[in-house]
Amino acid sequence: MKRREFITLLGGAAAAWPMVAHAQQGERNRRVAVLMNYLVNHPEAQARVAAFRARMREAGWIEGRNIQIDFHWGAGGTDHMQAAVATLIGLSPDVIVCSGTDATKATQLATSSIPIVFANVADPVGEGIVTSLARPGGITTGFTNYEYAIGGKWLEVLQETVPKLSTIAVIADLNSSPFPRKLIQYLEPAAQKRGLKLRVIDVRDSRALISAFTQARRQAQAALVLGDPLTITHRDEVTKLAASNRLPVMYPFLPFMDSGGLMAYGPDPVVLFRRAAEYVDKILKGARPADLPIEQPTQFRLVVNLKTAKALGLTIPESILLRADEVIR
Repeated sequence: MKRREFITLLGGAAAAWPMVAHAQQGERNRRVAVLMNYLVNHPEAQARVAAFRARMREAGWIEGRNIQIDFHWGAGGTDHMQAAVATLIGLSPDVIVCSGTDATKATQLATSSIPIVFANVADPVGEGIVTSLARPGGITTGFTNYEYAIGGKWLEVLQETVPKLSTIAVIADLNSSPFPRKLIQYLEPAAQKRGLKLRVIDVRDSRALISAFTQARRQAQAALVLGDPLTITHRDEVTKLAASNRLPVMYPFLPFMDSGGLMAYGPDPVVLFRRAAEYVDKILKGARPADLPIEQPTQFRLVVNLKTAKALGLTIPESILLRADEVIR
C-alpha cells in the first residue's frame, strides 16, 4: 500500500480512537491556531493538516459553525517562525498546536497563558519544554515522535539487510539539541550486543553533508541518519548523497521516504496530528494541559523502497519485506 493511500484510509478510521461525536450545544465559537514548520504547499504538511481537520470534525468541531482553525507556516528560518508566532498570538486563539521543537519553543516564549499542544517533538523534557512526561505542568502538552528503544530496531533491520555489516555511520548534528547525544548513548550498547561498531559523524551545517557521506562511505557499510533539524530540513539532499555514495541508510522518519530514502522505521506523523486533535478537543471542553500526560508513540511503521535498493545493488531480504508495512516498488 502506498503511503498516501494509507493516509487516506487513516483519515476515515473514526473508530480507531473513540471520541465524543458532538460539541456541546450552545457554546461559543472557538478558535485554534496551528503552527506548521513546513512551507504551505508541502505534501507532508497538507497530509498532517487534513488529518487534524478530520479528527476535529469527528469530535464535533465544524469549521464555520463552532470553530475556526487558522494555519500558519513557520518554515524559512528563525525570523519567519517568530513572525508566524506573533501573528497567531495576535488572534487570541483558545489553543495553539505546534509542529516540531522549534515551533513549540518559539510559541512558549510568546505566551504564558494560551494552552499549547505539540506534535513531533523528540525530547520535550531534554529541550526544557515540559518538566516531565507524566506531569507536564504549565500550559504545554503533546506527543513525542521518538522512543529511545527504537534505536535497537534500526540496527536490527540494517544488520538483517546489509550483508557482512560490521560498521554503521551515525550522521547527526550533535549540537542541535540534547536529543542526538542521548540517542547515541542508547545506540552504543545496542550496537555492541549485535557485534556492530558505530562511527559518529557530527554535521554542523548543510555544507558539511557532502564530506559526511564521503566519510561514511569510507568507514562504514551502512548509515543511520538521526532526525535533527538539519537532516530533516535537507532530507532531499541527504537521500541524494546516500544514493550517489551507494550507501544503504536507515532513516528515523517516514517523510524521508518521499525523498527516495531506502528504509525508514518510525511513527507516522499523520497519526500524531490526529492524536493532537484529540487533546485539543479535551482542552476546549475544559481539560488543563498540565493534567494531560505527554504521550510517546506506540505505533511504528517500516517502509522499504525497492527502487532505491535496486539502484544500490542491494537485495532486500524476504524477512524484511514480510515485516514491512509498506513496500515502494
